Amino acid sequence: MKVLAVTGYKPQELGIFDPNAKEISYIKTTLKSKIYGFLENGLEWIVISGQPGVEQWAAEVVIDLKMEWSQLRLAVLPPFLHQDSIWPDHAKERYQHIIQAADYCEAISKKEYDNPGQLRAKNDFIIMKTDALLLLYTEEQEGTPKYYLEAAERRSQQGYPIYRITPDDLQEAVEHELESQSLDNEW
Repeated sequence: MKVLAVTGYKPQELGIFDPNAKEISYIKTTLKSKIYGFLENGLEWIVISGQPGVEQWAAEVVIDLKMEWSQLRLAVLPPFLHQDSIWPDHAKERYQHIIQAADYCEAISKKEYDNPGQLRAKNDFIIMKTDALLLLYTEEQEGTPKYYLEAAERRSQQGYPIYRITPDDLQEAVEHELESQSLDNEW
């Protein structure tokens, strides 16, 4: 696998309203661990649409990993022009930083938002242009990632792998960090 799509919940779907919430660090730790495993097996590109939440956090992980893995590239494929126009300022700033650090960025639709079909087209396009999907999503907690998952499941019949970040993966990151803090306090 050379090209991996990454997506998942938006912050509000996870109950995260502070852009510096501690939970983000656990999600980023988990993303880094998963991406690292793929890098060791030849991963070259991470593809996101750039939406706030898991996609932006994954992009920040990729930007950090690029210092160690020079072959790693980041592509941002927003569904339409100016997708960040209605986002809060902190999300716009994070997005602009990601766009500047990306190796490739181009909107899928060459116009601004005008219908939900653009979002469906984005999901289908990114799934068709990648070798696999990594997503933070569980059916027990509905959210927007289900639309990506539906597109990936349609393609999975042709052998398209779908990798998940589970609540257990996140719990493991929390426990690992708490354990590390405990060890640090002992020294």
